[in-house]
Amino acid sequence: MQRTDTTGSPAGYRWVRPAFIQNPWLRWGLLLLSVGYLMWAVSTLSISWDRVAQGLPRAADIFSRAWPPDFSRRNLIVNGFVESIQIAIFATALGILISVPAALLAARNLVPRAVYLVGRGLIIVARSFHPVIVAILFVKAVGFGPFAGVLTLMVYSIGFVGKLLAEAIEEIDEGQVEAMRATGAGGLKVLLYAVFPQILPRQVGLSIYQFDSNLRASAVVGVVGAGGIGGTLMNAFKRFDYDFALAILLLIIAIILVSEAVSGRLRSQVS
Repeated sequence: MQRTDTTGSPAGYRWVRPAFIQNPWLRWGLLLLSVGYLMWAVSTLSISWDRVAQGLPRAADIFSRAWPPDFSRRNLIVNGFVESIQIAIFATALGILISVPAALLAARNLVPRAVYLVGRGLIIVARSFHPVIVAILFVKAVGFGPFAGVLTLMVYSIGFVGKLLAEAIEEIDEGQVEAMRATGAGGLKVLLYAVFPQILPRQVGLSIYQFDSNLRASAVVGVVGAGGIGGTLMNAFKRFDYDFALAILLLIIAIILVSEAVSGRLRSQVS
C-alpha cells in the first residue's frame, strides 16, 4: 500500500503551484518587457530633482503653519459638510433612479441585441470620464454650486451602478423568468415578480455603497467649483489658511471613516 502524507498525496511528494504562464520563454519575456518598459517610462518623465529639493523646505513650512488645526470657523465647516451630504443624497437617488432602467436595457438576457448595445453604450459613456472632468463640464454649463455637483455624481452613479446591476440581471435564475412567461405574464409583471426580487439585495447593497462613494467624491468635485466641502477647502488653500485647511482634511477623513463603517455594516446586513 502506498504511503501518503496528511494531505492525501503520495509520501515524499510536494505540491507546487503551477505557473500562471506555463511557457517559460513567454513568462520571462513578458517580465523583461515589463521591466524594460517601466525603466523607459521613468526615464521619460521630466523630473527636476533640483526643483524637488527646493520644494522640500516650502512643504515643511506649509506643514508647520498648518499645525495645530483651526476648528474655530465651525459655521463654514458645518455648511460645507451639510452641502456635501445633500449633494451625495440627491446624486445617489437620481443616479439609482436612472441606472435601473439603464441596467435593464444593458442586460442581454432581457432585451434584443440592438437595445442591449444602446443600453451598454450609455453605461460605457457614463463610465468613460473621471468625475473631476465631468464636474468641470457641468460647472461650465450650469455654473458654480451644488447643482453641478449633483449632476456630476449622478452621471458617476449611473456608470457604476448601471454596469454592476446589468451584470447582476444577466446572472439571475432564468427559470423564474420562463415560468412567469409561461403563465402569460407581460413584460412588466416579469420584471416585478421574477427579475426585481432576485436583484433587490444587490440593488440595496450597491445603493449604500454608491452613497458612500458619492460622499467621498463630493469633496473632490467641490475643488473645481461643484459645491460642498471641497469648495471650502479650496478657498482655505487660496487664502493660505493652512491650519483651517488641515482641520477640514481631518474632518473629511473622520466622516469618511464613519461613513465607511456604517455602510459596511448595512451592506453586511443586506447581503
